[in-house]
This record gives sequence, C-alpha cells and structure tokens, in this order.
Amino acid sequence: MSYAVALLILVVFLNRYVFGFYLRIARRRTLAARVTGYEPTITVVVPLYNEGASIYDTIISLVNLDYPRHKLEVTVVDDCSTDDSHAWACKAAREHPNVTVLQNPHNMGKRKGINRAVRRSRAEIIVSVDSDVIVFGSALRELVAGFTAPDVAAVGGRVHVSNPNANWLSKLQTIKYYFGQEHLKNLERSLDSVMCLSGCLTAYRRHVLIELEPILEDRNLLGVPIKYGEDRFLTHQIVKRGYRTRQVMEAMCFTKAPTTLTGYFNQQLRWKRSNIVDFIIGITDAWRLHPLVCLQYLSMMMLLVVYPFVIAVHAIEGDLVPLIALHLALLALLAMIYYGSPTVRRLPPWLRVHPIAFLPMAVLMPVAYLLLTPLGMFTLDTSSWETRGHGKLARPALRP
Repeated sequence: MSYAVALLILVVFLNRYVFGFYLRIARRRTLAARVTGYEPTITVVVPLYNEGASIYDTIISLVNLDYPRHKLEVTVVDDCSTDDSHAWACKAAREHPNVTVLQNPHNMGKRKGINRAVRRSRAEIIVSVDSDVIVFGSALRELVAGFTAPDVAAVGGRVHVSNPNANWLSKLQTIKYYFGQEHLKNLERSLDSVMCLSGCLTAYRRHVLIELEPILEDRNLLGVPIKYGEDRFLTHQIVKRGYRTRQVMEAMCFTKAPTTLTGYFNQQLRWKRSNIVDFIIGITDAWRLHPLVCLQYLSMMMLLVVYPFVIAVHAIEGDLVPLIALHLALLALLAMIYYGSPTVRRLPPWLRVHPIAFLPMAVLMPVAYLLLTPLGMFTLDTSSWETRGHGKLARPALRP
C-alpha cells in the first residue's frame, strides 16, 4: 500500500473517529438542545413502489404515532406499482380519514412523487418515511424538537435494523448500521451539517422543499435524469444554501436489512451510484462546507475512487490475503467497540447481535468496492427503484 493511500485512509479515520468524537464531546450541550412546546402541523409522505402488503403495516404504524391526530396527515404516493401495493394503501386510507393515497400517472421516480405530495400539503413540516419502515411512537415529537432555530431546515432520525438476527447477513448489517449512525456522522452532527439524512425518517421545513423544488424536479447528470439517491442529493442542496441539518438520535425508526447477497449487493450498488453522483455534482461546491466537513467530503470521494485500484493491484500481485488479514484485524477492533458500547448495551436483546458477525465484512467490503464501484459508474443512468420487496408474502394478495 503506497504512502499516499495510507495517508488518505489516515485522514478519513481521523475525521470520522478522532475529530468527530472530540467535537461530539466538546459540543454535547449543543447536540442535546431541544425546543419545547413546538407542535407544528405535519404531513408524513410515504413514496411507494412494489412493497406489497407491508405498506399497510407501515401506514397503520404512522397514524398511531404519538402526535395530535388533527395535526397529522399521511400521504402515500404510489409510483405505479406492479403488485397489489396500491390496493393495500387504499385499504388503510378507507380505515383512517387522515390517510390519502395518490397514484402517479406514470413511473416518475421517488423524488418527483414526494414533490407532488409536498405541493399538495399545507403542513409546516414534511416528514419523509420509506415504505418499508416502521417508525417508533415518539419519533415525530423528537424530530420537531430538533428544529431549534429558523435556519435548521432538516432533522433526521436514527435507523435501526428491525430483523437483526434473521441470518448472518442481517447481523453483519446491524453492526454496520450502528457505526453509520453512532460514529461515522459524529463530525457532521456536531457541526449541524449532516450531509445525508436518510429517507427512512427525516423531517423538513416545507418552505425549504418548495424553495428547492425546481432543482429537485430537474435533477440530472449531463442531461440524463437521475431518480435514485434523492435523500443524499436533497440534504446536500439544503446544506449548500446555508441551512443547518441535524440528526436526533432519539427519533428512531426500524428498517429491514436485506437477508440475501443479491438484495445486499443491490442495496450497495444503489448507494454507490448515489455517492458517485453526489461527488460528481457536489465537488465544485465543496468549498462552501465547513473546513472539516469539506476535508471529510473530499477524502471520502478520493477513497471511493482509489480503493478499488488498491484492491485490484493487490489481487494482481497475489497479495490479497494480507490485505484481507488487515481488514480482519480492523473489523475485529470495531466489533469489540460495538460489543462494549454503552449505547448497544442499553438496547433490548433482540436488537443486539454477537460482534463476531461483523468479520465477514473483511471479504464483502473489498468485493463491494472492487466490483460495485466501477459497475455503479457505468450504470448511473438507471431508473430502477431497486425495491427490496419486503413483506410481499406477509399477507395474502389483495385485489382492488
């Protein structure tokens, strides 16, 4: 491994685990700040495509959240699902008057569907929830409490894996989600400049979404429409315009992790494309970010490009085993951090997994970087939702 690559990895490590941790401690009072008595009107928007019967459970969980019914509405936007998702959503709407189901005239993509619901809404806050997500009961109150100032435009929640012990792959992702939520965004969270608030659960000021609508509607790369990675793109645009973005760890939701390698690599490919497009479009504006966030952004971009070449060179030179051994040692250290974390120990047993489950990442991570990074670069024009199709067999098929 060259000194340049080693230096790059060191910069990424310091930013994420040292500077971020220091800022988290130094600004713990700011991170804990909450506004009390704020109870705005909310529209929860659920973009839908081929989730089957599970969309019904998602909607029911939303209407039963701990928030005044007269200030809460749920809008489901079906992007021309080819299964019985629309019928299940309509069933929930018939049972609950504050649920509305819209169906796009043709497959428009997730962002345009959300924009349609935002235009229709008159609520002060828009909460985006993915169609396979179950939201914790107090999450809405925790999210709105995070809007501590007018320049806070978006507040995201924490994502847990709802099926952590399904198999070895879901266990691995449970630990991966833990680090993604608990450590890797420490620097961005401490500076109120989170660069990607998850579509699983994020609240936005509606007027900011209306302000950004022309850019969101016309998102493209060299004239090619881009329909994926809308949460990352939206968050970046919000930060670019000088607004603050926050993450509130007390606002929790649960999403199902893929339990097959096909589902896992589809997910990782979608995320790789999202990262690549974000870096291509956002590099010219990186200077607008806080210096530490800018350094993290640029170093992550360089790592995304350089790391596949590092793996390829090691493979060609027959030196791949030592590289995997290095990964294994690092992952073992991270697994022990997970195991000893007070945050993890406070979780109920069904949300925890054995730390040894993280070790297969020593193989999955190099494979993902080596294969999916170039594949993502050559498939940036895809328009697929790549839905994981959770829950289609959870209930019998429902006909309109």
